[in-house]
Amino acid sequence: MSDVVGVSRDGDVAVVTIDNPPVNALSHAVRSGVFEAMKGLKDDDGVKAIVLACAGRTFSAGADITEFGKTPQPPSLIELINEIEAMPKPVVAALHGTVLGGGFELSLGCHYRVASAAAKVGLPEVKLGLIPGAGGTQRLPRLIGPIEALKVIVSGDPVPAARALELGALDEVVDGDVNQAAIALANKVGAEGAAPVRLSERDDLLADVKADPTAFNEAAARLTARARGLEAPHACVEAVKFSLDLPVAEGMARERELFLKLMNGDQSKAQRHVFFAERQAAKVLDMPKGTKGRPVEKVAVIGAGTMGGGISMNFANAGIPVTIIETSQDALDRGLGTIEKNYNISVSRGRMTEDDVKKRMSLLTGSTDMADVADADLIIEAVFEEMDIKKEIFGKLDTLAKPTAVLATNTSYLDVNEIARMTSRPGSVLGMHFFSPANVMKLLEIVRGAETEPEVLATAIEIGRRIRKVPVVVGVCFGFVGNRMLRARSLETEQLLLEGATPQQVDAAITRFGFPMGPFAMGDLAGLDIGWRIRKQMGGSADGGSADVADALCEMGRFGQKTGRGFYIYEKGARGGTPDPEVEALIAEIAAKKGIKRREIGEEEIVERLIYPMISEGAKILEEGIAQRPGDIDTVWINGYGFPVWRGGPMFYADQVGLKTIRDRLNHYAETTGKEALRPAPLLDRLADEGSTFASYAKEREQAA
Repeated sequence: MSDVVGVSRDGDVAVVTIDNPPVNALSHAVRSGVFEAMKGLKDDDGVKAIVLACAGRTFSAGADITEFGKTPQPPSLIELINEIEAMPKPVVAALHGTVLGGGFELSLGCHYRVASAAAKVGLPEVKLGLIPGAGGTQRLPRLIGPIEALKVIVSGDPVPAARALELGALDEVVDGDVNQAAIALANKVGAEGAAPVRLSERDDLLADVKADPTAFNEAAARLTARARGLEAPHACVEAVKFSLDLPVAEGMARERELFLKLMNGDQSKAQRHVFFAERQAAKVLDMPKGTKGRPVEKVAVIGAGTMGGGISMNFANAGIPVTIIETSQDALDRGLGTIEKNYNISVSRGRMTEDDVKKRMSLLTGSTDMADVADADLIIEAVFEEMDIKKEIFGKLDTLAKPTAVLATNTSYLDVNEIARMTSRPGSVLGMHFFSPANVMKLLEIVRGAETEPEVLATAIEIGRRIRKVPVVVGVCFGFVGNRMLRARSLETEQLLLEGATPQQVDAAITRFGFPMGPFAMGDLAGLDIGWRIRKQMGGSADGGSADVADALCEMGRFGQKTGRGFYIYEKGARGGTPDPEVEALIAEIAAKKGIKRREIGEEEIVERLIYPMISEGAKILEEGIAQRPGDIDTVWINGYGFPVWRGGPMFYADQVGLKTIRDRLNHYAETTGKEALRPAPLLDRLADEGSTFASYAKEREQAA
């Protein structure tokens, strides 16, 4: 038929097979190939039924999103699905792997669906700021009912085959050869001669919700409650409602209109940018082709505290044995107890079984003897953020670890090269900066030292993916990418307080921008004493920025939520804080001592003064080569710091605002505040003069590499 679609026969059954590696994306070649195959089989008297299958590791994982924004070529996916559904002969989809998005919509156009036991199905378009756009919001409610369909579509999460069978989304789930099972079903229904059952002609499962939409509306409210500024989840609800309120043809037309509106909107552009940026972030531009990491079958973690325990959980969750090293039995028991407690919380929430906990805990071995790192393939140090302690540990590891072991530090700020120099094998040393809570947060900053060997870097990237993190390779500097940019923002947060803003005004502006928490609420949650301790080690606040208010609060024993007081007051058991007049009086007192005349500060200024300096710092990071791409910076901030995904990350957002605007506003604030540190970075200034963007700069860098 074509290079990517073939047709074979098995008796009276024709098997149409898509072979478009790696994920059988529904490109124009695939669509046209299947379309022509179906047309040819429609009038073939020797064919009683048809199986639609895919070669390789998965059934189609969805539309070819590289075609988004390009002139569409017929047949569209909608036309193809309608052609399949209208076939006078039964069509059976043979599903395996990850059957997502347009791939699952394609299967919904078929009359029957058989899946392998390991398959997963779903409609994840919401995660790209979209809704299913090829009939998914109209056919799935008719197959499994509108409430269950709403859950699948709004969450965007894949559904395991067994659950999909329970819901009625699949007709069979098999352990063996799924193609043979599909052929068997096709032979059966073909021999029966029954007319195909088309989902677009069904409405039996819609009746109850049409009669009383209360349960549907309650489910919709629950599912969108945490959307936080996102348009797509609400659009998903609207589209599923079309299946209840409109004839199917009109519902599909309205679905398509809504899909195109979202696809051309800023949010979906941002979320698609994030999708691609996350996949590029772990690709190292100068990595020798074919570099493979060292095998990692056993891990050792130094430290059983909050970070060490969380890091260990990641490996246990992935089935990798971990030895946890502590200095005392009490500290070790406390750490292991916290891990088990965290797992039991997951059991109480239905996310894990007791057997799961036993299995994971059996992979964790505690020790107070550093020599027990000897057989580990990867050793991660996760102790206090103090250089002397870390250097001492790496000196010991150099004598105890096997020659092939990768030695990683979980430092948030410190110089990885200085730590590596404590060993005779600096090429085997790098940073693996996990984010707290380490068992939850997706980001993993992989810090490449000056002498880190390519295979060691590849090892960290591969293991990061294996434990389901989003790895981003960064260079060595104070704070790397994320914390260095956070520091640029932090220098302005207290300055805004001294100039006239209140903590609650600043936090409200940032949460309205799209962050889950403002900087002062976040500081209280993390513990103000952490930054206080680092500042004392460094001999004061860096770059001339003020931390006088935070330091004064710490001197008063106000460390945040854990002490019931920080920037806010926390009533016993409360997670949310209330404004404290005592803090506002303290701010005014410090401002007066500094001779700062306080004034009213608007929300626009708060956002600009907190976000734009971060962007400028990001430009410095790019120019210094600390990050390879603007998208790497966006990936760090989306996955590690709560930057709103629908804004695409700080560097994508900068391009949307316009670099000239950002450059001019930074110059304005530098002049009005007298803070030369607010002047735009040279790269930002140059790109603004050229009328260029960070995206264009990234393309130039990729081509040069």
